[in-house]
Amino acid sequence: MKSALFMAAVCSAALYAGAAYAQGAAGDGVDNPGTFPLAAPAGKDSGARAHAPAGAVNQGTFNVKTWKFGHRTDPMPGAQLWNPAKIKMVSGGKLYSATLDPQRQTPDQYCAAANTETNDFIWTEMQHSSGTWHDAALMWDQCPHAHAVPGARIPNANEFDEQHAMDMGALVLVIPTVRSVAEAKEGVKWAYYPPMGSRSAGSGVFGQFWNAMAMPAGGYRNSINQNLVLIEMIETLDGLQDVDQIAKVPGVSGIFAASSDLGNFGGYRQGDPDYEREINMVHDAALKAGIKLCARARITPT
Repeated sequence: MKSALFMAAVCSAALYAGAAYAQGAAGDGVDNPGTFPLAAPAGKDSGARAHAPAGAVNQGTFNVKTWKFGHRTDPMPGAQLWNPAKIKMVSGGKLYSATLDPQRQTPDQYCAAANTETNDFIWTEMQHSSGTWHDAALMWDQCPHAHAVPGARIPNANEFDEQHAMDMGALVLVIPTVRSVAEAKEGVKWAYYPPMGSRSAGSGVFGQFWNAMAMPAGGYRNSINQNLVLIEMIETLDGLQDVDQIAKVPGVSGIFAASSDLGNFGGYRQGDPDYEREINMVHDAALKAGIKLCARARITPT
């Protein structure tokens, strides 16, 4: 029986450490070790932690805090934005969305909402939904290039959900219940590729969706950091306490004055002076930081 080998990894007793991608391609340093003369010699400690090769940008003992990031993933000089939602946002326009639950709505219903010109992105609800990322993928795969781009509200700032949303092609990411500057930075950390964040360079359908649009900017990997819309929701009194600093965290595109949960956590309803004060604090923080203010809105299609 023949078996297809799509990806291979090679592990050995420290015989060779020079292959960046172990896929067995000719000249990758596995079949032809001499391809990379700076690779560690077989069976010998190279001393790489203490000593850098000649010509390396980062000299001296390895230190993650002082590492100078390379230019491999820089966007193309003069590259323009390609995410329609980000383009509209930075040009001063208002972004509108429709909320869909992947457990309750079908891919056809998703596409109907995404092709409505009123909507700029689809808020795929993954916080208060029993739907899975597989359910969301079925929706997004149906019509990735509709008028409204795919977006998601995830349960909280975390690597698992942010990685899933981004690898599946999200161009708008919403982080709920951000309670502190630390949580705000965590949301940024997993949404963006290095050096801005710590998103892993794994595979996903994002390339199939966006590489053609991103090519003038150097491709998806080189330009998504500039094109992502990241919205962080202020819903708790803790979040209000830190809202001025949260709004200033680099990478946050907008903060959301979450009307339902600000009432839930504060104990007041719309129209009450204390409630209106909460909303106004979020407004003021966005204004001072120069980012977008987001809130619920009812839209009547024309």
